[in-house]
Amino acid sequence: MKREDMSTCCVDGDFVAALLEGAMGRERANWLPSCGGCGLAQVPWLASLPSETRQELAALCRLRSFRAGEIVAHEGEEPDFVCCVFTGILRMQKTLGDGRQHIVGLLFEGDFFGGMGEEPLAVSIEAASDAEVCAFPRGPFKALFQRSPDLGQGVLLNVRSELDRARDWMAILAIPKVRGRVAGFLLALCSRFGGMSAIKGSGHGTFEVKIPISRADQANLLGARPESISRAYHALADDGKIVIARPDLIEIRNIDALAAEADEGEMDARDR
Repeated sequence: MKREDMSTCCVDGDFVAALLEGAMGRERANWLPSCGGCGLAQVPWLASLPSETRQELAALCRLRSFRAGEIVAHEGEEPDFVCCVFTGILRMQKTLGDGRQHIVGLLFEGDFFGGMGEEPLAVSIEAASDAEVCAFPRGPFKALFQRSPDLGQGVLLNVRSELDRARDWMAILAIPKVRGRVAGFLLALCSRFGGMSAIKGSGHGTFEVKIPISRADQANLLGARPESISRAYHALADDGKIVIARPDLIEIRNIDALAAEADEGEMDARDR
Protein backbone atom coordinates (compact mmCIF):
# COMPACT_ATOMS: atom_id res chain seq x y z
CA MET A 1 0.00 0.00 0.00
CA LYS A 2 1.25 3.46 -0.85
CA ARG A 3 2.60 5.76 1.86
CA GLU A 4 -0.08 8.39 1.24
CA ASP A 5 -2.82 5.87 1.92
CA MET A 6 -1.05 4.57 5.01
CA SER A 7 -0.94 6.97 6.91
CA THR A 8 13.32 49.21 9.66
CA CYS A 9 15.31 50.80 10.79
CA CYS A 10 18.45 52.90 10.87
CA VAL A 11 21.67 50.99 11.35
CA ASP A 12 25.26 52.00 11.97
CA GLY A 13 28.19 51.38 9.66
CA ASP A 14 29.56 48.52 11.75
CA PHE A 15 26.36 46.55 11.30
CA VAL A 16 26.29 47.23 7.56
CA ALA A 17 29.85 45.95 7.28
CA ALA A 18 29.09 42.88 9.37
CA LEU A 19 25.95 42.14 7.38
CA LEU A 20 27.76 42.37 4.06
CA GLU A 21 30.24 39.68 5.09
CA GLY A 22 29.97 36.06 6.08
CA ALA A 23 27.62 33.28 5.24
CA MET A 24 25.44 34.95 2.65
CA GLY A 25 28.33 36.57 0.76
CA ARG A 26 27.36 38.93 -2.02
CA GLU A 27 23.65 38.26 -1.46
CA ARG A 28 23.97 40.14 1.82
CA ALA A 29 24.19 43.42 -0.16
CA ASN A 30 20.50 43.00 -0.98
CA TRP A 31 19.52 43.55 2.66
CA LEU A 32 18.15 47.08 2.83
CA PRO A 33 17.10 49.21 5.80
CA SER A 34 13.43 49.97 6.20
CA CYS A 35 13.00 53.68 5.56
CA GLY A 36 9.62 54.01 7.21
CA GLY A 37 10.65 53.04 10.71
CA CYS A 38 10.65 49.66 12.35
CA GLY A 39 7.36 47.83 12.78
CA LEU A 40 8.59 45.29 15.33
CA ALA A 41 5.65 46.20 17.57
CA GLN A 42 3.43 44.53 14.96
CA VAL A 43 4.97 41.14 15.79
CA PRO A 44 2.71 39.87 18.60
CA TRP A 45 5.27 38.67 21.15
CA LEU A 46 7.73 41.50 20.39
CA ALA A 47 4.94 44.01 21.03
CA SER A 48 4.94 42.98 24.70
CA LEU A 49 8.61 43.91 25.16
CA PRO A 50 9.50 47.16 26.96
CA SER A 51 9.74 50.07 24.53
CA GLU A 52 13.44 50.52 25.36
CA THR A 53 14.18 46.93 24.32
CA ARG A 54 12.18 47.33 21.12
CA GLN A 55 14.12 50.50 20.32
CA GLU A 56 17.41 48.64 20.76
CA LEU A 57 16.16 45.90 18.47
CA ALA A 58 15.02 48.52 15.95
CA ALA A 59 18.54 49.98 15.96
CA LEU A 60 19.88 46.57 14.91
CA CYS A 61 17.14 45.54 12.51
CA ARG A 62 17.41 45.36 8.74
CA LEU A 63 14.47 44.47 6.56
CA ARG A 64 14.45 42.54 3.31
CA SER A 65 11.60 41.66 1.01
CA PHE A 66 11.42 38.30 -0.78
CA ARG A 67 9.20 37.20 -3.63
CA ALA A 68 7.55 33.79 -3.44
CA GLY A 69 10.09 31.14 -4.40
CA GLU A 70 13.19 33.15 -3.48
CA ILE A 71 15.83 31.55 -1.27
CA VAL A 72 16.22 33.29 2.10
CA ALA A 73 19.04 31.10 3.47
CA HIS A 74 20.81 28.01 2.19
CA GLU A 75 21.14 24.67 3.93
CA GLY A 76 24.63 24.27 5.40
CA GLU A 77 25.30 27.99 5.83
CA GLU A 78 26.75 29.20 9.11
CA PRO A 79 24.52 32.21 9.71
CA ASP A 80 25.88 35.30 11.43
CA PHE A 81 22.39 36.68 11.89
CA VAL A 82 19.15 35.99 13.72
CA CYS A 83 15.98 36.54 11.68
CA CYS A 84 12.32 37.04 12.43
CA VAL A 85 9.53 36.60 9.90
CA PHE A 86 7.85 40.02 9.68
CA THR A 87 5.21 39.29 7.04
CA GLY A 88 4.38 36.28 4.89
CA ILE A 89 5.24 32.60 5.13
CA LEU A 90 8.58 30.80 4.72
CA ARG A 91 9.10 27.10 4.15
CA MET A 92 11.92 25.00 5.56
CA GLN A 93 13.30 22.42 3.13
CA LYS A 94 15.67 19.51 3.63
CA THR A 95 17.78 18.03 0.83
CA LEU A 96 17.27 14.27 0.60
CA GLY A 97 19.93 11.76 -0.39
CA ASP A 98 18.73 11.69 -3.99
CA GLY A 99 18.87 15.48 -4.26
CA ARG A 100 15.14 16.10 -3.92
CA GLN A 101 13.89 18.89 -1.65
CA HIS A 102 11.37 17.96 1.05
CA ILE A 103 9.37 20.55 2.99
CA VAL A 104 9.74 19.86 6.71
CA GLY A 105 7.91 22.85 8.16
CA LEU A 106 6.65 26.40 7.80
CA LEU A 107 7.68 29.66 9.44
CA PHE A 108 4.99 32.24 10.16
CA GLU A 109 4.96 35.88 11.28
CA GLY A 110 6.91 36.25 14.53
CA ASP A 111 8.87 33.01 14.11
CA PHE A 112 12.64 33.20 14.53
CA PHE A 113 15.34 31.35 12.62
CA GLY A 114 19.10 31.54 12.22
CA GLY A 115 20.06 30.88 15.82
CA MET A 116 22.60 32.35 18.20
CA GLY A 117 25.05 29.47 17.96
CA GLU A 118 27.58 28.73 15.25
CA GLU A 119 25.94 25.58 13.90
CA PRO A 120 25.22 25.49 10.15
CA LEU A 121 21.61 25.61 9.06
CA ALA A 122 20.10 22.14 8.92
CA VAL A 123 17.52 23.25 6.34
CA SER A 124 17.23 25.75 3.54
CA ILE A 125 14.65 28.49 3.95
CA GLU A 126 12.58 29.72 1.03
CA ALA A 127 9.72 32.19 0.70
CA ALA A 128 6.45 30.29 0.29
CA SER A 129 4.66 33.59 -0.28
CA ASP A 130 5.84 37.15 -0.72
CA ALA A 131 7.51 37.87 2.61
CA GLU A 132 9.51 40.36 4.66
CA VAL A 133 12.22 39.27 7.09
CA CYS A 134 13.85 41.27 9.89
CA ALA A 135 17.54 40.42 10.37
CA PHE A 136 19.65 41.12 13.45
CA PRO A 137 23.44 40.56 13.62
CA ARG A 138 24.03 37.57 15.86
CA GLY A 139 26.62 39.17 18.18
CA PRO A 140 24.69 42.32 19.11
CA PHE A 141 21.42 40.37 19.31
CA LYS A 142 23.00 37.82 21.63
CA ALA A 143 24.38 40.61 23.84
CA LEU A 144 20.91 42.20 24.05
CA PHE A 145 19.40 38.79 24.75
CA GLN A 146 21.77 38.31 27.70
CA ARG A 147 21.09 41.68 29.32
CA SER A 148 17.35 41.87 28.63
CA PRO A 149 15.32 39.34 30.66
CA ASP A 150 12.17 40.22 28.70
CA LEU A 151 13.78 39.50 25.35
CA GLY A 152 15.37 36.34 26.71
CA GLN A 153 12.04 35.09 28.01
CA GLY A 154 10.32 35.93 24.73
CA VAL A 155 12.88 34.06 22.65
CA LEU A 156 12.75 31.03 24.95
CA LEU A 157 8.95 30.99 24.79
CA ASN A 158 9.20 31.17 21.00
CA VAL A 159 11.56 28.19 21.01
CA ARG A 160 9.22 26.25 23.31
CA SER A 161 6.30 27.00 21.01
CA GLU A 162 8.37 25.80 18.07
CA LEU A 163 9.01 22.48 19.84
CA ASP A 164 5.30 22.15 20.62
CA ARG A 165 4.45 22.76 16.96
CA ALA A 166 7.03 20.20 15.87
CA ARG A 167 5.29 17.60 18.05
CA ASP A 168 1.95 18.62 16.54
CA TRP A 169 3.34 18.16 13.01
CA MET A 170 4.66 14.72 13.94
CA ALA A 171 1.17 13.77 15.11
CA ILE A 172 -0.39 15.10 11.89
CA LEU A 173 2.06 13.23 9.67
CA ALA A 174 1.35 10.01 11.57
CA ILE A 175 -2.34 10.10 10.54
CA PRO A 176 -2.85 7.25 8.04
CA LYS A 177 -5.53 8.87 5.86
CA VAL A 178 -4.74 11.87 3.69
CA ARG A 179 -8.05 13.54 4.60
CA GLY A 180 -7.10 13.25 8.27
CA ARG A 181 -3.77 14.91 7.57
CA VAL A 182 -5.50 17.69 5.64
CA ALA A 183 -7.91 18.17 8.56
CA GLY A 184 -4.95 18.38 10.93
CA PHE A 185 -3.23 20.86 8.60
CA LEU A 186 -6.29 23.13 8.59
CA LEU A 187 -6.52 22.97 12.38
CA ALA A 188 -2.81 23.83 12.64
CA LEU A 189 -3.41 26.88 10.45
CA CYS A 190 -6.30 27.90 12.70
CA SER A 191 -3.95 27.70 15.67
CA ARG A 192 -1.11 29.62 14.00
CA PHE A 193 -3.27 32.31 12.41
CA GLY A 194 -5.50 32.94 15.40
CA GLY A 195 -3.62 36.09 16.41
CA MET A 196 -2.77 37.28 12.91
CA SER A 197 -6.22 38.17 11.50
CA ALA A 198 -5.92 35.53 8.79
CA ILE A 199 -8.71 33.47 10.31
CA LYS A 200 -11.96 35.26 10.96
CA GLY A 201 -15.44 34.36 12.12
CA SER A 202 -17.83 34.38 9.20
CA GLY A 203 -21.06 33.79 11.08
CA HIS A 204 -22.94 30.70 12.27
CA GLY A 205 -19.81 29.32 13.95
CA THR A 206 -17.86 29.06 10.71
CA PHE A 207 -14.36 30.28 9.91
CA GLU A 208 -12.48 31.26 6.78
CA VAL A 209 -8.87 30.09 6.61
CA LYS A 210 -6.40 31.41 4.06
CA ILE A 211 -4.10 28.66 2.78
CA PRO A 212 -0.61 30.17 2.53
CA ILE A 213 1.00 27.54 0.29
CA SER A 214 0.15 25.77 -2.96
CA ARG A 215 -1.45 22.35 -3.24
CA ALA A 216 1.90 21.01 -4.45
CA ASP A 217 3.60 22.37 -1.32
CA GLN A 218 0.84 20.92 0.84
CA ALA A 219 1.37 17.54 -0.78
CA ASN A 220 5.11 17.77 -0.14
CA LEU A 221 4.55 18.79 3.46
CA LEU A 222 1.89 16.16 4.19
CA GLY A 223 3.49 13.24 2.36
CA ALA A 224 0.91 12.77 -0.39
CA ARG A 225 0.33 13.50 -4.07
CA PRO A 226 -1.29 16.80 -5.12
CA GLU A 227 -4.29 14.95 -6.56
CA SER A 228 -4.75 13.11 -3.26
CA ILE A 229 -4.72 16.43 -1.41
CA SER A 230 -7.43 17.73 -3.78
CA ARG A 231 -9.53 14.59 -3.25
CA ALA A 232 -9.18 14.98 0.52
CA TYR A 233 -10.44 18.57 0.40
CA HIS A 234 -13.42 17.54 -1.73
CA ALA A 235 -14.20 14.61 0.58
CA LEU A 236 -14.23 16.93 3.60
CA ALA A 237 -16.45 19.31 1.62
CA ASP A 238 -18.83 16.50 0.63
CA ASP A 239 -19.16 15.64 4.33
CA GLY A 240 -20.15 19.22 5.13
CA LYS A 241 -17.08 19.91 7.26
CA ILE A 242 -15.64 22.57 4.94
CA VAL A 243 -16.52 24.66 1.89
CA ILE A 244 -13.87 25.28 -0.77
CA ALA A 245 -14.39 28.96 -1.58
CA ARG A 246 -11.15 29.05 -3.60
CA PRO A 247 -8.15 26.74 -3.72
CA ASP A 248 -6.44 29.11 -1.26
CA LEU A 249 -9.51 29.89 0.87
CA ILE A 250 -11.33 27.27 2.93
CA GLU A 251 -14.44 27.87 5.00
CA ILE A 252 -14.62 25.58 8.00
CA ARG A 253 -18.28 24.82 8.64
CA ASN A 254 -17.83 22.49 11.60
CA ILE A 255 -14.53 22.83 13.40
CA ASP A 256 -15.46 20.15 15.96
CA ALA A 257 -16.16 17.65 13.19
CA LEU A 258 -12.88 18.60 11.53
CA ALA A 259 -11.04 18.02 14.81
CA ALA A 260 -12.78 14.66 15.14
CA GLU A 261 -11.57 13.76 11.63
CA ALA A 262 -7.97 14.44 12.66
CA ASP A 263 -8.40 12.74 16.05
CA GLU A 264 -9.90 9.66 14.39
CA GLY A 265 -6.87 9.44 12.15
CA GLU A 266 -4.52 9.75 15.12
CA MET A 267 -6.39 6.98 16.94
CA ASP A 268 -6.18 4.78 13.85
CA ALA A 269 -2.43 5.38 13.75
CA ARG A 270 -2.03 4.48 17.42
CA ASP A 271 -4.05 1.30 16.93
CA ARG A 272 -1.79 0.02 14.17
